[in-house]
Amino acid sequence: MSTLRITYCSADMDAASWIPGLKAAIPGAEVSLWEPGAPPADYAVVWKPPQQLLDEQGPHLKAIFNTGAGVDAILKLRLPPDVPVIRLDDAGMSVQMAEYVCHAVIRHFREFDAYDRDTDNGKWSFRKPRSRNEFPVGVLGLGVLGERVARALTQFDFPVNGWSQSPKDITGVACYQGKAQLNDFLEATRVVVCLLPLTPETENILNADTLGRLQRGGFVINVARGAHLVDADLIALIDSGHLAGAQLDVFRVEPLPKDHPFWAHPQINITPHTSARTLRSESIAQIAHKIDALERGESVAGVVDPYRGY
Repeated sequence: MSTLRITYCSADMDAASWIPGLKAAIPGAEVSLWEPGAPPADYAVVWKPPQQLLDEQGPHLKAIFNTGAGVDAILKLRLPPDVPVIRLDDAGMSVQMAEYVCHAVIRHFREFDAYDRDTDNGKWSFRKPRSRNEFPVGVLGLGVLGERVARALTQFDFPVNGWSQSPKDITGVACYQGKAQLNDFLEATRVVVCLLPLTPETENILNADTLGRLQRGGFVINVARGAHLVDADLIALIDSGHLAGAQLDVFRVEPLPKDHPFWAHPQINITPHTSARTLRSESIAQIAHKIDALERGESVAGVVDPYRGY
């Protein structure tokens, strides 16, 4: 039996940790850092790889593993035909995402940001408690991460809505489906959470029209991709009073440029794309399990449909 060969390439993840981890998880495999002209590999483990890797390795690969839930970056490249791209199903990201979103929703609902401003100014203040029934939360995108977030939000007794392209049935969540029900979903929602994959159909989906359909006093949480949001439309709706503010973790350009108006806007909170980070040990274990299954001729979860974009 020939030796299994795996090539690794990442724009921002530490090869010094990933390569020994993959070797330990897949005994007997040869795991190496990709370089131009490298020998053919059976599998590629990548994050934002260069086109050259796909061109050189593509004809020999059995599968490409994308070390993240989002696959928009790799789908922009010219992929080798008939080679599946496999994304991580979870790898510890869903619980992180649920933590982040629930924190953002509760911080806004309980007005903790306003209390922080008051205490910074030495002010002892009180605000009348608000009703959860007046703060329906809507989750755009009910994949692995979106469903976990929606379920977590129900534990805090918020009315929870969910929207997806395909039908979903989640206990405690009012599920909306397809373009025909998108406006109904938005109009039933006050706090919207974007967890959509980035595709040509979802790019700029958070715009003046869609965000303007949220209930007055709406709040926007974007933890998906920066290109989902039309930045100027968000600022205009906040400044007009229709939206109360936003919590943003992703941006069109990252790091966010120092002169971007989001930095200075008092009703926009930002974090540096940290809502859910890839956890190396969980990711490696999942990749090793899937390679083992593929080698036995079995199917695996997480195979990306390039035409759908996820």
